[in-house]
Amino acid sequence: MSTRCSLFRPRSFMRSLLSLLALCLLLLSLIYSFIADLSPTSRVLNGIQTVHRHNINCEAIYDMDPVEVGKSLIIRRNKVVEDTDESLVNFTSDCPLFTKSRGYDDICVSEEEKHFPLAYSMVVHKSAWMVERLIKVLYSPSNIYCIHYDQKSSPEFISAMEGLARCLPNVFIASKRESVVYASISRLKADLNCMSDLLGSEVKWKYIINLCGQDFPLKSNIELVSELKKLNGANMLETSRPTQVKKERFTFHYEPKEVSFEYQQLPVRTAQLKSPPPHGIEVFSGNAYFVLSRAFVEYTSRSIVVKDFLAWSEDTYSPDEHFWATLVRLEGVPAAVPRNQPDITDLMSKTRLVKWQYLEGNLYPPCTGTHIRSVCIYGAAELRWLLNYGHWFANKFDFNVDPVLIQCLEEKLAEKQKLFQSATSNTCKG
Repeated sequence: MSTRCSLFRPRSFMRSLLSLLALCLLLLSLIYSFIADLSPTSRVLNGIQTVHRHNINCEAIYDMDPVEVGKSLIIRRNKVVEDTDESLVNFTSDCPLFTKSRGYDDICVSEEEKHFPLAYSMVVHKSAWMVERLIKVLYSPSNIYCIHYDQKSSPEFISAMEGLARCLPNVFIASKRESVVYASISRLKADLNCMSDLLGSEVKWKYIINLCGQDFPLKSNIELVSELKKLNGANMLETSRPTQVKKERFTFHYEPKEVSFEYQQLPVRTAQLKSPPPHGIEVFSGNAYFVLSRAFVEYTSRSIVVKDFLAWSEDTYSPDEHFWATLVRLEGVPAAVPRNQPDITDLMSKTRLVKWQYLEGNLYPPCTGTHIRSVCIYGAAELRWLLNYGHWFANKFDFNVDPVLIQCLEEKLAEKQKLFQSATSNTCKG
């Protein structure tokens, strides 16, 4: 019996080659399909491009599914160019199209929301679509929104903001606008300008909340209403005894100086000591973010003591970070926090969740986005942590860092809004 060995069998080789080619085509098809799934989609209505949407499963992102989180990382690496300010200008040129396609004309307002309207002061300067999406996720026809854009903003951004105010009846532009300089009195005055306009509004709002362009809510509107009702007229903001370093911000005179980097101008400390605060005021430290009752805002808007303290703060560094924190400690203001009461830190105040790089791994999990000036710009892998931490808003978010996170927050908050409305109101069933 003999055996015959063949090193080359034509038919067998061709079958193997065809199988290999088929496998390669299948892999290429899967890779193409995967990449296509990562590509953003955008609707075009009447020749106008609307907001980009990424093909991502947000429920899987929330559950920390490794495949879906991996897809979000690829989307980030692809550096997809987000929607331009000009596209929002074009979109708001047709208000009926804009309001219908973005869903502003189909928002149910529960009885709870109707009888507890909120006011927003929005100090912004860039990224028009980010502002629009911030308004949209918080939007209720019963609320009122003041937009203060920086006088230095681009013409396209300003036009986009004016378009939003034209198309949405409860959104308006601040009647007086500042050229905002970082860490100067102009940032505080921007909020005060909106406050003045909001007090003159016909909407009898219960609380005012201030926002910047890189903030995003972690609660839906009806959840915020529920949380604010629990305050029972109290305010929510940080107010602590200042460290020695922070005391220097208001014990020395500061002057604006030209600088060669991002901000162009900054308040710079001089050797000149300031006089003590007027009326024997004890200065407390906090941050620029607040949730203030209408009674508090009305009282402080007509107080001579507050007016004098504002004037005294003109030449301090970042006065918005001690102004509100101090006012809430003044005797006689509505829902005042007594001076002898312990500090209310940023961890205790729910107004804004900011993740500082030097606290990561201790108080916070690591940032999955990136850092700028020691502050985390969040990534998609932080979705669950953000929504469950307990704060009402967070900072910072950026389309250019992680567009998936913003999209998934929009989806999750819309789900929560419908769920809470259906559970608490007969007017929003189904």
